[in-house]
Amino acid sequence: MSAPVLSIIVLAVMFLLATVLPLNMGALAFVGAFLLGSVFLGMSTNEILANFPGGLFLTIVGVTYLFAIAQNNGTIDLLVRGAVRMVGSKVALIPWVMFAITALITAVGALSPAAVAIIAPIALSFAAKHKINPLMMGMMVIHGAQAGGFSPIAVYGVTVNGIIAKTDLAASPMAIFLASFFFNLVIALVLFIVLGGNKLLSSKTGRLIEQAAETRMKVSVGARTAGVTLQGSGSDISPASVSAKGSSAGSSADSTAATSAGARATVPQLVTVLGLIALAVISLGFKVDVGFVSITIAIILALVSPEAQKGAVNKISWSTVLLICGMLTFVGVLEEAGTIKFVSNSVADLGMPLLAALLICYIGGIVSAFASSTAILAALIPLAVPFLASGEIGAIGVIAALAVSSTIVDVSPFSTNGALVLANAPEDVDKDKFYKQILAYSGIVVVAGPAIAWLVMVVPGWM
Repeated sequence: MSAPVLSIIVLAVMFLLATVLPLNMGALAFVGAFLLGSVFLGMSTNEILANFPGGLFLTIVGVTYLFAIAQNNGTIDLLVRGAVRMVGSKVALIPWVMFAITALITAVGALSPAAVAIIAPIALSFAAKHKINPLMMGMMVIHGAQAGGFSPIAVYGVTVNGIIAKTDLAASPMAIFLASFFFNLVIALVLFIVLGGNKLLSSKTGRLIEQAAETRMKVSVGARTAGVTLQGSGSDISPASVSAKGSSAGSSADSTAATSAGARATVPQLVTVLGLIALAVISLGFKVDVGFVSITIAIILALVSPEAQKGAVNKISWSTVLLICGMLTFVGVLEEAGTIKFVSNSVADLGMPLLAALLICYIGGIVSAFASSTAILAALIPLAVPFLASGEIGAIGVIAALAVSSTIVDVSPFSTNGALVLANAPEDVDKDKFYKQILAYSGIVVVAGPAIAWLVMVVPGWM
């Protein structure tokens, strides 16, 4: 058996094991890289570890550490409260506020599951109070998270752009970000119209929205003061841990909660907002490494407010760090085995570049509906690079379509985001019916999403 065929079998087994068992794909990838590289290819451990993405490791650690501090010191809650205040009495704007907030949170570095875990309970509680379709509200949150997910300083964006940067392909981080943003925005608009958003235009509400946000802030900030955090990281986040334990945080949390829920932002919160702005300006405007900038700002915030950084290191998405670093190390071994060239040549031999691009998008979408979107991006993009380097088809368009296809399917109830929305369904909602609705919607997305992304981003050849 040739090395490329063997490595493809190993990759398929890894995805199968990570799907049916609670195993981290990154850990499996490190094992696969070691066995494939040392046993079958005769590579030394130093040669295998040369493929470890050190820069990407620092970036993911830096941005998730910074976000953890921002969450701990109440800045994220402050942004939520400020946004819902803007709604006033217009119920129809609530879903769009949730979409925008979630997009903002992921755009500045939060992982998609973390953003959904924070916003979904708030959004679905609003849906129950104001008779908004819970499916629409939950999907608005998920699509918001995906809309911001490919910003140049977000985890998805950093991963994809980091892979492209190591190739000779033309890179356009903003094109990929905007493609994902507008694609998810259009889906959100369709959902809003189809699921009764127009009926909300005539609905009014008082200060219930703001009061609900303030209550949420008191619980979450109080829970943090009492030492309660979101359990796990990455795909293991459990939002229920905050809502369940936060309400019993006790009187020791009351003063902090009152301060955070007040009209004025605290000094650490203002510094955090300035830090997030500085991250965008310095890393994007001056092309300084995102990882070093984000971890520098995080340390500054820790010095300004030592209490806020307690537990922040534990909330770094270590499972995602392991996943991405393991996968990219394994991809480096695949390249040594000749697998990437083998797959690319096989795709090119189809003689139909557009069909090949559609096939890649569907592979990304179908697998990601059950497995990790980050893992499939880390695996498929390198496999497609030699095929794209031929110049027969627009590389940026294919990568943007693949990025969208592999992430919009996170609405699936088998993915972390879909499961989080299902878990936070309002009490008066039939859980079985809600599950079937999410399942049906995710089926539509899996079938139609990759085709539409391909049709819009690849076929015209403008990207």
